[in-house]
Amino acid sequence: MKESGVHLLLFTLFILPLLFLLITKPVISSTPWPHNHNKQVTNGKDLDFGSSKKYEGSSEFIHLKYHMGPVLTSNITVHPIWYGTWKNSQKKIIREFLNSISTSDSKHPSVSGWWKTVQLYTDQTGANISRAVHVGEEKNDRFYSHGRSLTRLSIQSVIKSAVSVRTKPLPINPKSGLYLLLTADDVHVEDFCGQVCGFHYFTFPSIVGYTLPYAWVGNSEKLCPGTCAYPFAVPDYIPNLKPLKSPNGDIGIDGMISVIGHEIAELATNPLVNAWYAGPDPSFPTEIADLCEGIYGTGGGGSYTGQMLKGHDGATFNMNGIRRRFLVQWIWNPILNYCSGPNALDQ
Repeated sequence: MKESGVHLLLFTLFILPLLFLLITKPVISSTPWPHNHNKQVTNGKDLDFGSSKKYEGSSEFIHLKYHMGPVLTSNITVHPIWYGTWKNSQKKIIREFLNSISTSDSKHPSVSGWWKTVQLYTDQTGANISRAVHVGEEKNDRFYSHGRSLTRLSIQSVIKSAVSVRTKPLPINPKSGLYLLLTADDVHVEDFCGQVCGFHYFTFPSIVGYTLPYAWVGNSEKLCPGTCAYPFAVPDYIPNLKPLKSPNGDIGIDGMISVIGHEIAELATNPLVNAWYAGPDPSFPTEIADLCEGIYGTGGGGSYTGQMLKGHDGATFNMNGIRRRFLVQWIWNPILNYCSGPNALDQ
């Protein structure tokens, strides 16, 4: 564990001792995939998905619990922060995915069908996660205001700039706003590629001035597509494995879509890290998307993605948006007690 004067100051003056570990090494994250083993490790215990009758996760060993914290039951507004240089075509793909969550017009299997699993989660009063998710005001940070190399703490400073800038600041919405920081393919982020492809947490009042749920996801196309854009790119350590054709013709963005879905699903169900997660230690929670990392279809588990769909153009996907197709990982279903998605063959 690294310690610095800044970290110690935050520890002493502003943050509960429990949060210090999360500042230096947050673990609420989407990890690189595929893992070069056939087991998922959860809180130090191996869960052999290959031996499960359902394959898509293991209902025998998972104890997902509600810890009485808030979840997002009001209409959810996602505020993208575009950090670095982005093409309009890339923004359109991400916006459509986000807007597809609430649409009722998509072909089956759909992104909105995927979100219905997230909606199964409730708060103390029995209120479900909101069905309504839409893109709100956005911010462009095309001049790399905090440089091309970001730490986890400087990510919060980028968000602070976005909500406090004099010209068209993002609105402050602690109850139903999600702040989605997206970094371009030439931006390095602490632990990116080696340990995480994205993560979520909440901002500290000592840095931002407010407690706001946020997520960061990076474009891995230039830095590590084989780990964070799999299966549209493959890692070097897997010989003779061919990448699949991405549905929107942009490996980096198509890889980001699943990570964005992962983080938004977990933000909705665990925005302040005290709601839905498995494991005894809130410093190392295993959340509803972590449990299904790398599973995209029926039969998935271990290093197998499961059965996906292939379009007439040869592109691989597992759900439809408003006009586009996407590949998004499954999430844990609290009713079925295993991973599920809209393209399941047995549901």
